[in-house]
Amino acid sequence: MAVREAAAGPRGLGRDEETALLYERAHYRHDPCWLLPVPPRLCLACVLELLPEPCVSLVRKKHVLSCFQDALLRHASLVMQLVAQDQRICTHFISMLFGLLCNVEDGSVIDLCIEVLIQLTTQLKLEQTVHCLLDECHKELCNMPSMRDSLATLTLLGKLVDAIPPLADKLVMEHSNLMEHLLRGLVYPNEGVRASVCYLYGKLYSSPVAAEMLSGHFREKLCPLFLSILDGAQTKELQINCLGWLRQLLKYDLFVSVIMNESSLAESTEGVEGPPGKTSLPLVLKKLLLSRDETLQVASAHCITAVLVHSPAKHAPAFIHADIPEFLFEHLSSSSEVLVWFSYNCLILLAEEPLFFSKCHTVYGIESVVRSLQGSLRMNNTELHKEGLLLFAEILTRQPEEIKLFTSSTMCRDAGRALQEAVNSPVLEVAAEAVKAISAFLRKDHQSALPVQYRELRALLEAMLNRCADFSQTPLNRRPLRHSEQATQPNLMEVFLSILHSLFVIVPHMKEKFSKKLASSSFIRLTLELKARFCSSQSHSDLNQVCSSFLYDMSLNLLSAPEKTEPPSQEELSAVSAFLQHGLPEIRSRSPESLAFLSDRQYVEGIARQRQYCILLLFYLAYIHEDRFVSEAELFVAVQSFLLSLQDQDERPPLTVIRASIYLLAICQDKDDALDEAVVSAIRKFLEGIPDLHLVYIHHPLLLRFFLLYPELMSRFGHRVLELWFSWEESSYEELDDVSSAGQSPLPASLAALFYMLRSSPSILLILLDLIYSSPVDTARKVLIVLRTFLMRNEDVQVGGLIRGHFLLILQHLLVEHGASPSGDSGNLPLLLSLLSLVQLKNKSEQELDSMAMKLLHQVSKLCGKCSPADVDILQPSFNFLYWSLHQTTPSSQKRAAAVLLSSTALIELLEKILALTWTEVDSPRTALLCSAWLLAASFSAQQHDGSLQVHQTLSVELDQVLKVLSFPKKKAALLSAAILCFLRTALQQSFSSALVALVPSGAQPPLAPEDTALAPLGTSQVLSLVIGLQNLLVQKDPLLSYACVACLEALLDYLHARSPDIAFHVVSQPWNRFLLFTLLDAGESSFLRPEILRLMTLFVRFQSSSVLSREEVGHVLQGAALADLSTLSNNTLQALRGFFLQVQSMGLLADESTAQTLHVSLEGLSPSTSSAEPPLDMLCLGGVAVSLSHIRD
Repeated sequence: MAVREAAAGPRGLGRDEETALLYERAHYRHDPCWLLPVPPRLCLACVLELLPEPCVSLVRKKHVLSCFQDALLRHASLVMQLVAQDQRICTHFISMLFGLLCNVEDGSVIDLCIEVLIQLTTQLKLEQTVHCLLDECHKELCNMPSMRDSLATLTLLGKLVDAIPPLADKLVMEHSNLMEHLLRGLVYPNEGVRASVCYLYGKLYSSPVAAEMLSGHFREKLCPLFLSILDGAQTKELQINCLGWLRQLLKYDLFVSVIMNESSLAESTEGVEGPPGKTSLPLVLKKLLLSRDETLQVASAHCITAVLVHSPAKHAPAFIHADIPEFLFEHLSSSSEVLVWFSYNCLILLAEEPLFFSKCHTVYGIESVVRSLQGSLRMNNTELHKEGLLLFAEILTRQPEEIKLFTSSTMCRDAGRALQEAVNSPVLEVAAEAVKAISAFLRKDHQSALPVQYRELRALLEAMLNRCADFSQTPLNRRPLRHSEQATQPNLMEVFLSILHSLFVIVPHMKEKFSKKLASSSFIRLTLELKARFCSSQSHSDLNQVCSSFLYDMSLNLLSAPEKTEPPSQEELSAVSAFLQHGLPEIRSRSPESLAFLSDRQYVEGIARQRQYCILLLFYLAYIHEDRFVSEAELFVAVQSFLLSLQDQDERPPLTVIRASIYLLAICQDKDDALDEAVVSAIRKFLEGIPDLHLVYIHHPLLLRFFLLYPELMSRFGHRVLELWFSWEESSYEELDDVSSAGQSPLPASLAALFYMLRSSPSILLILLDLIYSSPVDTARKVLIVLRTFLMRNEDVQVGGLIRGHFLLILQHLLVEHGASPSGDSGNLPLLLSLLSLVQLKNKSEQELDSMAMKLLHQVSKLCGKCSPADVDILQPSFNFLYWSLHQTTPSSQKRAAAVLLSSTALIELLEKILALTWTEVDSPRTALLCSAWLLAASFSAQQHDGSLQVHQTLSVELDQVLKVLSFPKKKAALLSAAILCFLRTALQQSFSSALVALVPSGAQPPLAPEDTALAPLGTSQVLSLVIGLQNLLVQKDPLLSYACVACLEALLDYLHARSPDIAFHVVSQPWNRFLLFTLLDAGESSFLRPEILRLMTLFVRFQSSSVLSREEVGHVLQGAALADLSTLSNNTLQALRGFFLQVQSMGLLADESTAQTLHVSLEGLSPSTSSAEPPLDMLCLGGVAVSLSHIRD
């Protein structure tokens, strides 16, 4: 009775209600401590015994359970104190409640049980209790014959994990076989069960650890099934739970890829006969967008956004092909601000994909955007305003010009009015987004709809400009300042810079040009001084922001349109943008303080490092535009310290920072200052970490000097920097290539700087030589011209050995690499050979050929032997080199060189083929090559004959063709005729007995006449024709050709005189010779003193041809020579005059002894070395052909 009295409720509580809360059959046994002292007057012991009792009605159990829940809510600490005093009571309570949950079918009782279990478990905070409940759930699911009965347990698990998130990891790790039961629940044909499973999966995948552990489970078993369930869900509960699960999955890039790949497979099999089951996520979300349920529409848009944020470029095409943009545009007219905001967000992400525009979705949706913008501006939702303007700006900016956005002037007018309303917004962020949209809206192609609304456009521009001024003034007007002068100046400068800044947006196509003008007008200096003066003590924050924004956009504009370097990549600009955004607002110090901060070698953290990057970049941009407002010497030291700091902290700076550092060091370095080795090593390390030097190269002479000055940099980067130098060079090189003007025309400044470096470090020539071989043809030609010009203008620089040695290595590599036919892959080899010929031409005559020269001769002859006559570009410079090598050395070296060349049978065979082309290609582009071939053949023949050299391959030449070409010469082929004459002269001097040259007939020849036997292999008619041909060639009065003709005539007459003196005298006595002589003498008063005419007269005197040159005429010639100033004559002329005088003397034709004596004394007093006339060059390059005048003449 005492217990019962103690259990009595307060006065006023009905007896029936009290009875319902107590289990009378057992309550008398319970200790009073289990009775709650506050309403509801509940005995916890009674609750434990009443709820599992089968004879108690379900209604009463529900009432008791409801009261227990109320007690948990109202008196949690009191209830927990009673329950938690013994772990067994806790476990019994949990087991009893879980048993009730599993044994009732009433939905309201089930829900109540679940809520009480969750409350009890979360408030107890006992790990054993949680384990107990999980074990009960696991056991129930494992023993359950049908998934129909699992709904309550699955729902409990889902809500339990929701209430205690760490349980997700525990459930996956310790109860992993539950996943199979969940999988069974997904395929069970009951949407309630499916919904509870989806809810639980959503909670499990909300944990990153659990999600990672379940990744394989989802990829292998769940993905197609999940998409199918989402597609076919009928109840809203299942739809919502599926979308909740999907949102958790879409947080991870892995699951996004799996789902989208599965969707792409479904799309690829669409329309193909086969088993159904493949479902596409874009199509499912599209279906949800089409539903009339706003919740589902918002959830669908949210999921689309969640996919796109991972990679718009990768995933946007799938949604675009599913026509998702069309329905998102439709939802912009919704009255739901949340749905409109998510639609804006989705469309902004889709607008990053060009397909969004090419599919003309913007043309379809632009009117919806404008209408939505107009409507949203009437709402009090700033975020919605900004998102709508951002979408409008993206569309206006990215829309292709060829696809017109506004199809009518009315639509264009409405868009302008919406933007005007937006720019007038009192919210600064909204107005700023409006300014960006207006700048894109003013693009010409957006205003092409006729008639153009000029009045509307003017009003829009005025509103924007007025608002820009308001932005800059409003913050300052609200700040009280001590001095009106100080208040006015920053106020005005803030407005001024804001207006300048807005011009970048208003006239976007001029922003780069405008930025260059500002930079060159010292606006970087001005803005930094404003920040240092007014913003150093955290004051004038608005001015600081305007200055920072102005410097930010101007810097990016300048970097985006460089003049002497490659434009930066988008990735590089993004990196610059990032550190400018963080660092510029922090710069508030004057230049000396900034330099000191840049020089800091202590550990520099992230924000401070970004500030250093900004300072360096601003100095760099200022210097590039000739605004050098900091000392070069101090900046030189500061940049070195900055680079060493980066190296000490093992940091890799952005490309822009590396470029700026190197440029400033190169510009600021004084001639006497040099970088420390540690700085050079740091620079090399930074440069080795980038893919290619062109990413940081700036075209400037001082930068080139910087790389070539330090051996460590030159050895690693010299080749590439010189290649970049020549690729950027825009100077006119063609004028320099004119050999005649190479010594007179002034050099461009850039080349003058390069030549200075070449003189100080001749090893750079080796890099240039490599460039000629490996660079593109245009670049290689520039290098060749530069090297050629350098060698011609710097006669004192002896680099022949250096260049020849390096060229030998290149040539050996080429011959090994390309084997039998280098012509097909010659690349720039002709240019290299041309340079080699020039180096050879610079050599002094009469020098012994060293081993290097002999190796080069061998390799070049091998190269020629591997070519065909069509390879003119290789053969011409090669023949020039071989020819000059033979004629610019001592007789002993000539013999060695000739032996090397004659040993190349392939070269001799090639020479024979080329000579044979003479008869068919006199006027062809190969004329120069033919000239070189004949000169080489003459040289080879002479050297072989004089040195009795071994012959490995004979050279066959058709003599009658040679005589025919000379007897009937072509006009415009003077050099070729001279070369052939040189060859014929050599053959005549050898009496056609050369072991090397085999003179063969063209075809069947008639037997020689008896009188021609002595002249064989010549015939009398051939001789006379040849003489006439020589006379015709002499009449052309070409100096070189005249030398060759006279020399050949001398050899011919010697040959004739030895075999048939009568024919020789007959040839000399022809009347035509006198006409020829006087034609030649008619060229001027002193024309008789030309060496070829003197030699011709000597020939006539020698063969006593008085009919051509009489005794009196000989006297006149001698008298004229005695009166001439012989000291002004060339050595060749003096030699010819001496020969003429001696011949006249020997023939007894000296009529005037005094004249003869005077001339004799004058000639004896003049040695070749005392002549005041400049000695003519013996080695020349005429029309691309190497020519030795002494070879032609003598």
